[in-house]
Amino acid sequence: MLIIPKKMFLTKGVGVDKERLSSFELALRAAGIAGLNLVHVSSIFPPYCKLLSKKQGLSQLHPGEIAFCVMSRNDTNEPNRLISASVGLAIPNDRSQYGYLSEHEAYGMTERKSGDYAEDLAATMLASTLGIEFDVDKSYDEKKEIYKISGKIVRTTNITQSAEGNKKGLWTTVVAAAVFLFDDD
Repeated sequence: MLIIPKKMFLTKGVGVDKERLSSFELALRAAGIAGLNLVHVSSIFPPYCKLLSKKQGLSQLHPGEIAFCVMSRNDTNEPNRLISASVGLAIPNDRSQYGYLSEHEAYGMTERKSGDYAEDLAATMLASTLGIEFDVDKSYDEKKEIYKISGKIVRTTNITQSAEGNKKGLWTTVVAAAVFLFDDD
């Protein structure tokens, strides 16, 4: 039996609470996926998978449903500490091939830098699979140009959530996720 997702959407959230687990729950609620039984999977974007908006994706889910996802999660109870969680995505031009998702968690990294890092990770994994030659020491912007010129990578993106630790020392949790869907709804 093949279990290959046909659709996927990206989502993110942040939660704050005196309990670590509760702050995670609140972050999942903010992302719209707290009512699901989440199963973490590794980082392959399936061939022919369609990327949906968050609104479209959430509308196809049901409370209690088992949902497969690639998730990045980070938390802190240190006041003012900057945290981030990112999922990067790289989609090949040839949709019969698979793409890559990457997870990245960071402390002290801005939302943009964390997102760029995750996106670069996914693009680098896909580029190496597709045989695109590049210098790993180049900046992501320079590598992006090489990827575009090759014509083998059609799109890269990321979903990132960052937050500063609560000033009173409450737990602050950030999540970013790519959630897979199977139905043709």
